[in-house]
Amino acid sequence: MNKRFFGTDGVRGVANKEPITAETVLRLGKAVAKIVLGTLESNNRKILIGKDTRLSGSMLEMALAAGICSMGVDVLLVGEIPTPAVAFLTTDMMCDAGAVISASHNPFEDNGIKFFGKRGLKLDDDQELAIESVLVSETLEREAAHPHKLGRVFNLDDALERYLVFLKNSLPKDVDLKGLKIAVDCANGAGFKAAPQVFQELGAEVICLSAAPDGKNINLDCGSLHPEQMTKELLKQGANLGVALDGDGDRAIFADEQGNVIDGDRIMGMVAWDMFSRGLLKRDTLVATVMSNLGLEIAMKEKGINMVRTPVGDRYVVEKMLSEGYNFGGEQSGHLVFFDYSTTGDGILSALRVAAIMNRTSTPLSQLTGWIKKYPQVLKNLPVSCRVNLDEVPVIKKVIEDCKRRLGNSGRILVRYSGTQSLCRVMVEGKDQELVDQVVEEVSEALVRNI
Repeated sequence: MNKRFFGTDGVRGVANKEPITAETVLRLGKAVAKIVLGTLESNNRKILIGKDTRLSGSMLEMALAAGICSMGVDVLLVGEIPTPAVAFLTTDMMCDAGAVISASHNPFEDNGIKFFGKRGLKLDDDQELAIESVLVSETLEREAAHPHKLGRVFNLDDALERYLVFLKNSLPKDVDLKGLKIAVDCANGAGFKAAPQVFQELGAEVICLSAAPDGKNINLDCGSLHPEQMTKELLKQGANLGVALDGDGDRAIFADEQGNVIDGDRIMGMVAWDMFSRGLLKRDTLVATVMSNLGLEIAMKEKGINMVRTPVGDRYVVEKMLSEGYNFGGEQSGHLVFFDYSTTGDGILSALRVAAIMNRTSTPLSQLTGWIKKYPQVLKNLPVSCRVNLDEVPVIKKVIEDCKRRLGNSGRILVRYSGTQSLCRVMVEGKDQELVDQVVEEVSEALVRNI
């Protein structure tokens, strides 16, 4: 059964347009309270809600809270805080679920809602389908709580401080960041307080960028999708490391001391090798997604490290870790999951681990990541108005199959719809840049003409 509202990372859309309206989000709050908490017998039930810095966040926060309270469940508000902080606080505060109001790296006009269960894990597909079923049910209003049993709203005033303590405790007690100068681009998003503060408290000199959110400037020419500002300032001020977060702080893109942008693949390879060499990488395996570069897979194999792939989305990386006992993985886009410490991607935690490796080894990031040689890879995004099954379009299927034969065993084609935007993504990689470029254009042309 296909999901109507949930994509790869929650419910997402344009704010104040369906499904991201106050009315639908209120019903979503009702549905989540019923499905996630319906089987619990405790009278002290609560759901924690956090948000990023978007203008629409307050409207949706109030609507979601109202829906939850109407079902007899309390709400704990933690304000503007990174997504991984919500995952952590959901378990730390012994809540029954957590919700994040954010559209991650999207522009401020967009917004969305994603949910965590009581263990700090994102809801699985079955739970999301169950929520959707209740959301469209005509009986939902009749299941509201009695006036004597309505939920209440509370504020958790020390949420940021709790998260900062968690971040610092993720590093060994004898590790600090003294001597490092770090350029931190906060994307005018949810990490604008936590990121610079934790780096400073651990002894680093911080160059803080894009940390003045106004509701409309989140991700605007800054953050993980636009690291140019970060690299420019890094070079200007002679920093050792650059970190660019996305709007909700669950991922990071890095820059080395030479101003080179380092994506999630190279960071994963560096961290996996560091953990493997110290006996800390469980089952000697790195978990990545289908988007990760072939060059990373080859580099891992040469080091004696296995690499397994999952569908796109850090939730699927986490599911693989849970089911098979792995403890590190992530995405090319910069979501890194350190499962010994966190249940979801955390850009700030990732940056702390990278900085700690640099300080412990007294080695610049360019050397720590330079041995991972990536294959030429091109990603093209095509706007779409509908989502047809590509396997059922013979022309498209034939073009893709012909291109795969030309690439042979040293290349890959991945064509998929975005789970968060109205886009079809075409990813091609191989040893020959010219051939890769040709294949991208041929596949893209076939898609444009036939969907």
